[in-house]
Amino acid sequence: MATTPIVPPNAAVGNPNFDGNPPTATPPPGTDMTGICFRDQLWLNTYPLDRNLVFDYFALSPFYDWTCNNEQLRMRSVHPLDISHLSKMTGTEYMLSEVMEPNLFVFRKQKRDSPEKVTPMLTYYILDGSIYQAPQLCNVFAARLGRALYHISKAFTAAASKLEKIGYVDADNESVAFEPKPAKETIDYKEVMRIDHLLAQLQRKLPPAPPPPPFPEGYAPPPTAGEENGSEAQQPQESLVPAVDPIIDQGPAKRMKV
Repeated sequence: MATTPIVPPNAAVGNPNFDGNPPTATPPPGTDMTGICFRDQLWLNTYPLDRNLVFDYFALSPFYDWTCNNEQLRMRSVHPLDISHLSKMTGTEYMLSEVMEPNLFVFRKQKRDSPEKVTPMLTYYILDGSIYQAPQLCNVFAARLGRALYHISKAFTAAASKLEKIGYVDADNESVAFEPKPAKETIDYKEVMRIDHLLAQLQRKLPPAPPPPPFPEGYAPPPTAGEENGSEAQQPQESLVPAVDPIIDQGPAKRMKV
């Protein structure tokens, strides 16, 4: 079994400080350090990266808090990830939550109040020898929403430019000429034909319209335009018939006898 290498007591954040200065203060919990990463190729070439030595490699990074309970166990020559000792202590500690040797190691920084009560604080992961701080969930949601809003705004801008080509007024040189000019309308006939083709395809896919419902009993539908034209055509024919003369139809006039 490989033994844990002893880290120099004056090892500073990132690389050992051979001037004897104390390690630089780490950022307080909650500090966003997602924009940086750490990698020590010399250490990786010297020691294997496994679950027994990965914590010593993590302790070289600027993400490591030197006031944690794991550091106290290292000073007592106890493995820093021994849960039997960490569960009896209170304060800040690091736990190895997930392991996929030798590519992925996930550390969780948490605050222990009792053997059963712990509060997660931050998460770090080692991917192929490079150490990163995992972003918080609220930051991930904010980034995804910002990206989605950007693409939605870009889509609306493209749609508005298409609509301007179909029927909107093209105001060229508007800032130069202040006098009103006749509006110029530009129509993209290819776009119009494409829309007509799409509407025709959609109309063919729709089911035929249902027949109109029957009229209720006793209801006389209003005359149609054809019926009205027929009645109007019959009226002139009736007017052409000559009126009957009552004097001619009565025969010869009868004279009175004196």
